[in-house]
Amino acid sequence: MRQGLAFNFSSHLVNFRRLPFLPALAFALACSAGGAIAADPRPPATATNRLATPILQELRAFRELGSVLYVAAHPDDENTQLITYLARGRGYRTGYLSLTRGDGGQNESGPEFGEKLGLARTWELLAARQLDGGHQFFTRALDFGYSKDVNETLRIWDRQQVLADVVRVIRQFRPDVVITRFSPTPSSTHGHHTASSVLALEAFKLAGDPTAFPEQLAPSSGLTPWQPKRILHNNTPYNSQLNANSPLYAKALKLEVAGTDPGSGEAFGAIANRSRAMHITQGFGSLATAQVRSSRLETFELLAGDRAATDLLDGVDVSWSRYPGGAAVGTLIDTTIADFNPADPTASVAALLTLRERLAAWPADPVLTAKRTQLDHLLQACLGLVIETISPQAEVTPGEILALAHRATLRSGGATVRWVSIRYPSLNTELAVGTTLAVGATLTREAQPTLPKSTPPSQPYWLRAEGTAGMSVVDDAELIGRPVNPPAFPVEFVFEIAGQTLSVSDEPIQIVAPASAAQARRPLAVVAPVALAFADEVALLAPNSRQPTVIEVTAARANTAGTLRLELPAGWQAAPATHSFHLKNAGDNIQLTFTLTAPAHPATASIRAVADLDGLTYDQQRIAIRYPHLPVLLLQPTARLQVVALDLAIRGRKVGYLPGAGDNTSAALQQMGYAVTLLTGADLTLEKLHDLDAVVIGVRAFNERTDLAAHLSGLFAYSKAGGTVIAQYNRPNGLKTPTLAPYALSIMGDAPSFRVTDENAVVTFLAPNHPALTTPNRLGPADFTGWVQERGAYFPSTWDEAKFTALLAMHDPGAAPLTSSILVAPYGQGYFVYTSLAFFRQLPAGVPGAYRLFANLVSLKQ
Repeated sequence: MRQGLAFNFSSHLVNFRRLPFLPALAFALACSAGGAIAADPRPPATATNRLATPILQELRAFRELGSVLYVAAHPDDENTQLITYLARGRGYRTGYLSLTRGDGGQNESGPEFGEKLGLARTWELLAARQLDGGHQFFTRALDFGYSKDVNETLRIWDRQQVLADVVRVIRQFRPDVVITRFSPTPSSTHGHHTASSVLALEAFKLAGDPTAFPEQLAPSSGLTPWQPKRILHNNTPYNSQLNANSPLYAKALKLEVAGTDPGSGEAFGAIANRSRAMHITQGFGSLATAQVRSSRLETFELLAGDRAATDLLDGVDVSWSRYPGGAAVGTLIDTTIADFNPADPTASVAALLTLRERLAAWPADPVLTAKRTQLDHLLQACLGLVIETISPQAEVTPGEILALAHRATLRSGGATVRWVSIRYPSLNTELAVGTTLAVGATLTREAQPTLPKSTPPSQPYWLRAEGTAGMSVVDDAELIGRPVNPPAFPVEFVFEIAGQTLSVSDEPIQIVAPASAAQARRPLAVVAPVALAFADEVALLAPNSRQPTVIEVTAARANTAGTLRLELPAGWQAAPATHSFHLKNAGDNIQLTFTLTAPAHPATASIRAVADLDGLTYDQQRIAIRYPHLPVLLLQPTARLQVVALDLAIRGRKVGYLPGAGDNTSAALQQMGYAVTLLTGADLTLEKLHDLDAVVIGVRAFNERTDLAAHLSGLFAYSKAGGTVIAQYNRPNGLKTPTLAPYALSIMGDAPSFRVTDENAVVTFLAPNHPALTTPNRLGPADFTGWVQERGAYFPSTWDEAKFTALLAMHDPGAAPLTSSILVAPYGQGYFVYTSLAFFRQLPAGVPGAYRLFANLVSLKQ
């Protein structure tokens, strides 16, 4: 079996959509075009080699037809060293299928959670693949938080839908071998982990069956049944019993994946570390400089299919001979590689054109389509043909006339290149050019196409419709599996070269300076002409009461006029019925107030804001997510206000809040009627806190804050003098101090054991007459219905039972009851509370019971 050599990435991030099959050439061409690229830590190459080396490496990868699909549950579950070795070391098409986008995870870098975090982690995976050479795929499954049970995971996910998605990706990507990160055998690991392997194994057995999910096999889809050779469990990282003397090790397939990337000279381990370090929201940034081992032995256990004796792809023909007549093509590729001249890549143009002509006559399949695209980009690189479409702005509105500058540069030549036309596929129009490119010159054609007025605002395809707790809804099946949306306004450059037509896909970008490398070239996005934003995410009202709510309307363009209204659920009222607005300049905004009237009974609902403009309706918010290592990420979800009619009593009025890793506690307290003072560690003194009725410590503050440990004595002094302190949950790893309370309390137990993931777990009152459960709101079982994602996490494992009173007991199915979700201790004249319940981090609407219980904790007084 021939082991090819592949990809030469020099850095991260270029336009992810533009050259999806040639990240190395994307970098090389971006450099030659003067694009902004992040700094490369390695010694500089010569101008010639900078372009020539990626071409040679990609030619070798073009020769290889082997392919591997790696499957796991979340972003950062993938084995980046194995992906790097297979993609860059052997030139195989290597994919990572992450069943979820990590929506339910933690965020070490910012306040984004839920779908916002999922979007950021999606782009972190794309940044990682830009480095290690892999392709990225997803299913519609949502990360709904930690799950102890694979059966719970498969139930919440909708097993058949996720299974169909895995089958679809296998049929799209056509891997010869499938590898799972986790075992399909249930264990103490995350339920999502086990489920990813269970579904991968099922999909392996079904992908080749034409009777399985036949709707995927319509002739227009281009998909056919596909049966991989084998499926293996990559059991190296997660099997503590796997040592050189174990029977499991003796039976395992072993593969050394250390080595050096032949294109860059960088160790595979170093590339893999940089790839893994792109998961910055998960705190992995420091891995970029982690030590690289000289040896890395991966082991694999066969789950199904043909046994492999010495290599992952044993018995797989990785050459072009797998196609009828392919041996001659393989010989031509070998000759092209042997004859490749790094000093003159244009000398290979004739051979590449011959290959194009040969492959054009073959019937298409997904692999051949990918190889044809790869060949086209190789041809583009050897010619030194660089294209780009520049827009003066990255955001456009429906119906707007675009101002586009299309540029084509022929840097090297090697053949006569005639620029035939520019196509706009979404408009079904074509702009004739008809000019031969001169070597070393840039030709620009300006155009003013009109974006159709019916164009919907850009929104990640998996977030366009409201999903369930475990699944996103995707109406267009062709999008399933894609990492991100296709371009909002696709462009095609059409060239003629030696009688052949070369079509190069592009999209408009705005060049931004100054900006980070990831944000220097912003792709075009369609935005609503107005952005709507409620002043609050949640409105709490007493039944049958009135309360104003404010909506800010911001214009994307000048002279924007329309009316604003609210879509109300049954029982709710708003006055006035509509507001008119006229905004003179782009960026102008106006705040409009409606008075809401709640129904006469407790209720929870959602109110939608709608703007009517020129016969069209818009209901979008505008949320820009900015992390320096990622492109600017735009979300335009529906503008909604969660409304809760609730009988709620509070005591006290002033609460101090010390933020942690990010949650909605401060906003929730304000909705409850408290005046909230934001605190820092330096504020934790008796003198500064004595006017406050309570102090609340944010989620994971003991993990994140460097100014907390040194000021705990002041916090405890405040409690001892009569104040109430409520500390919310922390993670056992990465604590800045082991002291979490004035009395003994530890969270250092086995983390999966000390959490309750079943949001419907029965809650038992252990101290039913304790004031935290009775005053000023008497709680009952109904207050624990409707919680989302989980009951709580990182429960204390040990505590001073003589000092703390445990209020509640709860447990997951089959587990022992946990009694430390809320621990309350009198301390001096005040109270200290430690709670692991998930009150407001993932509950923007708030569960009515969560408000009532939290109000009781804040109200504790001796």
